[in-house]
Amino acid sequence: MAIIKKSIDQISPFTAGDDTLIREVLHPRNDDLALGYSLAFAVLEPGRASLPHILKKSDEVYAIGKGRGRAFIDGEAADVGPGDVVVIPAGARQYIENTGDEHLEFWCIVSPPWNEEDELVED
Repeated sequence: MAIIKKSIDQISPFTAGDDTLIREVLHPRNDDLALGYSLAFAVLEPGRASLPHILKKSDEVYAIGKGRGRAFIDGEAADVGPGDVVVIPAGARQYIENTGDEHLEFWCIVSPPWNEEDELVED
């Protein structure tokens, strides 16, 4: 198998249903890969938060790369920063806010792969 290499700078961002700027890096529906997960790169501007949401059937992991924030999972909060990993079980109400003065950048690993029908977003 050949090496698969992607650059987030070459992937067009979009605003996800939870109001986070996302670049979908790897997803089995878009890539010819038999993966049991999807991988996205997310950015929140200072003072912003994602909308509370639930992934009904998928577990999610946030891996924080840059910035400071606070992750909320089923009513519990944890401060996060570079090098931190947050595990979010399927069915948990979750959101994350940027509490710093720079972009909060984090990787989102979702297993099974993210799909719109699995996500419930609160307005």
